[in-house]
Amino acid sequence: MKGVRGIVWALVLMLLTGCGHQAPQRPSQRLGEEPQADSAQLVLMELNRQMADAADRQLVELVQTQPETYALLEHNTWVHIFDQGDRTQTGDERTIRMRIYTLDGRLLLDSEGSYQLGKYELPQGVEANISELLHGAKARMFVPWYAAYGVSGTEDIPPYENIRIDIELR
Repeated sequence: MKGVRGIVWALVLMLLTGCGHQAPQRPSQRLGEEPQADSAQLVLMELNRQMADAADRQLVELVQTQPETYALLEHNTWVHIFDQGDRTQTGDERTIRMRIYTLDGRLLLDSEGSYQLGKYELPQGVEANISELLHGAKARMFVPWYAAYGVSGTEDIPPYENIRIDIELR
């Protein structure tokens, strides 16, 4: 009986401590070698690029049908400024009202809040281009999904949604 107990304890100890072998790992990139990527990763990167290109084409076509003139700014965000005011700067805290719509005009979100510019509290396309707006400004932005709310979206905005944002800096 003591022999069986000893074998059981030995097995338990082996299971708890493992056999000392590490799980296989991907080889690291060696100096002078090209980085290695999984084929699935390459396929996802290509699919993401194609989706971003399609979003950009959709926004170009939409902007061409608008009665206002739009400027293409950072992150492929199209902006038309209706009213200008005083210059804003990174670090300024501003009250911003945003009405976010789908491209076909369905209201997704109407919000007003205080934001500190430069803290990336706003969608990337808005944050990168808000310095173009002056305090008191009213503008409309067409933002591609990848510079808006991305692949995850929010409670109010679906993933991969190209959006129109009517914005007021107060």
